[in-house]
Amino acid sequence: MNTIKQSDFQSFAEFYPYYLQEHGDPTCRRLHFFGTLGVISIVLGVIYTGNLWGLIWVPIVGYGFAWVGHFFFEKNRPATFKHPWYSLAGDFVMFKDILVGRISW
Repeated sequence: MNTIKQSDFQSFAEFYPYYLQEHGDPTCRRLHFFGTLGVISIVLGVIYTGNLWGLIWVPIVGYGFAWVGHFFFEKNRPATFKHPWYSLAGDFVMFKDILVGRISW
């Protein structure tokens, strides 16, 4: 298997294969999916209600599900620590890719 290192990319297009490599465990992908779904739901709820205090839950739900997936199932360190923006984008792209069936879960 050709392993991609964290320093091997210069763009999100180069990062995303690395991101997927770090999410090989189906349980980890499922946890990311539900964490991202939770974040989307919270943001929509905040928009609907106008209660900005709900935004406190965004990082708790988003990171909580993802980090459980990494630490207990994938047994690796989340890419968020070194590449927070690419990793955030990766969460939403993987969410979309799971929804449209490009990635199994």
